[in-house]
Amino acid sequence: MKKVFAILLSLLMLLSVVACGGQTGPAPSGENQKPVIKGAQDATVEAGQSFDALAGVTATDAEDGDITGLITVESTPTLDFKGGKATPENAGSYELVYSVTDKAGATAEAYATLTVTKKTGDAVLLKEFDFSTAETADAHGWEAVVDGAEAAGALKQGAYVIDITNPGEGDGAIRFVKSLPIQAGADYKIKIWAKSTAPTYAHFIPKNAQAEGWVTFGGEVWNARLDETIKCIESNFTAPEDGVAELRLHLGKITPNPENPADTTPSNFSVIIDKVEIYEIVGQEVMEPLYTADFAGSGASAAAGDGAAASVAYEDGAAVFSIDAYPTEGGVWSVRAVLELPGITIEQGEKYNYSFTAVAENNQGGEALVESDTLEWQARANFNGLGLEAGQEVTVSKTFTAEANISDPVIRMQIGNPSEGVTSNKITIKNFVFNKVGGDKETKKTIEDFAPFGMRAANADKEKYPWETFNGTDEDNEHGVGTIWTENGSLFYRIDDGGTVDWHNKLICPITLPADSYFVVEIKAKADKPVSCGFFLNPQGGWDPRLSEGIDFTTEEKTFTFETKDIFITDMGCELLFQFGSEATAALGGVTIEFTSVTIYQRSVL
Repeated sequence: MKKVFAILLSLLMLLSVVACGGQTGPAPSGENQKPVIKGAQDATVEAGQSFDALAGVTATDAEDGDITGLITVESTPTLDFKGGKATPENAGSYELVYSVTDKAGATAEAYATLTVTKKTGDAVLLKEFDFSTAETADAHGWEAVVDGAEAAGALKQGAYVIDITNPGEGDGAIRFVKSLPIQAGADYKIKIWAKSTAPTYAHFIPKNAQAEGWVTFGGEVWNARLDETIKCIESNFTAPEDGVAELRLHLGKITPNPENPADTTPSNFSVIIDKVEIYEIVGQEVMEPLYTADFAGSGASAAAGDGAAASVAYEDGAAVFSIDAYPTEGGVWSVRAVLELPGITIEQGEKYNYSFTAVAENNQGGEALVESDTLEWQARANFNGLGLEAGQEVTVSKTFTAEANISDPVIRMQIGNPSEGVTSNKITIKNFVFNKVGGDKETKKTIEDFAPFGMRAANADKEKYPWETFNGTDEDNEHGVGTIWTENGSLFYRIDDGGTVDWHNKLICPITLPADSYFVVEIKAKADKPVSCGFFLNPQGGWDPRLSEGIDFTTEEKTFTFETKDIFITDMGCELLFQFGSEATAALGGVTIEFTSVTIYQRSVL
């Protein structure tokens, strides 16, 4: 009996080994696990070239081991795969589905896109940008005046730089000056964006240039602190009559507190002025309220995607947006907080204003868009930035001229990007009013920057000097200041104030690209600090990027190469666009990127 039992036990063990596919260990417990496919990824080939869909692709199974040989590939549109290889003859996009099934019948799938380009000739040089020379910059009438001090002003490195060896004995011993014609009754706002290589002080004085003696228009700014972080020194005044204002930024000896003589203007330092913004405001503005939200159980909505979670509630006449989770991928658009505008129609060319107060538990950047509820960006009246600091009540207000007709407008806040270390947030919004703006008020804004003349000037030689920048502060956002210049055969882009969203710091180059061609863009560059940006090749007048890439610049020069995958049917005006603004860029406190070369190659379709 014992012998029979032993034989039966041996047979059972043998059957167990066979059932486990020859494994000598015990059979896995629980349900059969699905296989895993690795290595499937997007690819690009030219029409007529062989494509091996299985190159680098593997499949494994917990029970069956390596089952790579069982992988099958199908495509839409159909390609004739033999042994995982096919030769597509028609250009286009092919969606690939990789499948594998284990012995127990469990199936796994993976997906990829094959882009097939048209047959082309060899790549030839289309454009190599010349950074070897630049024309003289324009000072826009500003000059450095020195009396009894040792200093000199000059246009260099995209700014007006005043190098001060000895500040003299008085604040007016060194001054940055310009004469400005003014008209009676007009309001003026002057912003000077400046920084200093050493902590110092400045006075900003709008002086009446036609009055006898020392007469100002008011709006003086005393003891403005300058340091290595760029700051805005702002003066506001009203012109009592037609005349001339002498705008004076005093940089000579300033000692705010005579009892502390050590706290004074230093020696051997430089003041760097990136730009001056001049606003002339005439007429009166009348606000006609069109809608006032009471947030009594309605008036707002929230949406989230890309793994995010958001909701809205109503408390004490306020809309409270809660972000319980930020997206695992995506961007600012992954979380949306919407303020509704029921019964409102926006007319293109008309002037409107909105205002609300907001408090965020944590820092929050993003965008505030006046656009169609259903058409979204396809019918947008206004684009604005949004920046909230933790715990601080902020008034968000914007006056704009509508860029589109909208029958179902909303204010959509796109807030999907968290600040560093933030995993959730709560934003409380109240006092929301939407107005139509009447009256005859007009604001003329002039930006006087000091980048090399020709790069940004209206009468520039755009063919020779096409590069330009856009800064968030150019449109009165809180952040975004930068400048460009050429030196020693390179193009330099210095970001003195990084914005919190990508469009706050943009480097742009318009270019016309010929039809029926693919293009290779080669960029050689480095930065004085590691910094990242988005790089796009985009047709002008819309948003349809033909290249959409990320670039990580380091302190070592690298070459970045990108190739388009589709063609233009006509010659197309495009722009090379580098977008730097982000929380990480803002935290750098300034960064300079040096472009050694930017080259575009063309591959014409045969």
